Amino acid sequence: MLRIVSTTMLLLTASGCASIKEPDIKLNPNPHISYEIVAKVLGAPGDLETRSGHVEYQVMNPACVPMTPFSGATLEPRKSLPVAFERIGDGDYAAIVYLDQMQDEDYFGLGECHWSIVAVSADFPHGKMDFSPALYQKHILSGANVPWYFSFKSYENSDDERTDGGDLSKSAYNDPGRTFAITLTATKRP
Repeated sequence: MLRIVSTTMLLLTASGCASIKEPDIKLNPNPHISYEIVAKVLGAPGDLETRSGHVEYQVMNPACVPMTPFSGATLEPRKSLPVAFERIGDGDYAAIVYLDQMQDEDYFGLGECHWSIVAVSADFPHGKMDFSPALYQKHILSGANVPWYFSFKSYENSDDERTDGGDLSKSAYNDPGRTFAITLTATKRP
C-alpha cells in the first residue's frame, strides 16, 4: 500500500500538482479613483455606531492566473482591506475607498492581472451581533442609494455571536413594521 501511495504522489508532483505559490500582492502606491461611502442608520431601536468595515478586491481577468493543479480551475486572488468610517452626523458615517487600491501587475508570469473592487461593507457591532450591510460594485459605480433592512428582533437578540447582512426588502421579515435600515451610498470624488 505504501508503494502505491508513494508512486501516486510522485506522479502527481511530476504532473504539476504541486501547490501554486501565493503571489506577493501589492497595493497601488498612487491610487486616485476614490469614492466616499456614506452609511446612514435609520430607525434603529437603540444605539448603533460603526468605526470600521472592509473593502473586497478581486482579480477580474482569470487568464492571468495559472490553473490549479489537478482540478484545472483558476482561483482569482482576492484581498480584503480594512476601511475606517468616521462619524459625520447623527447616525451618519463616511469612509473613503479607492477603486484602484490594488496594484495591477503580472503576478504569475501570465500577463498583467487587473484588480477590481467587489464590495464595501460597514460593521455595526451591537453586543455579540454585527450588522454588516454591503455596497457592491454596480451600486458603487452607479452612485445608488441602497437600503438594507434589519429586524428589531435581531437587534434585541444580540447575545449570540453572528453577523447579520440584512435584506433589501422589509417584506422579507415576519413583522416588516419592526425593522430598521442602514442605507449605503457611494459618491465619486473629484
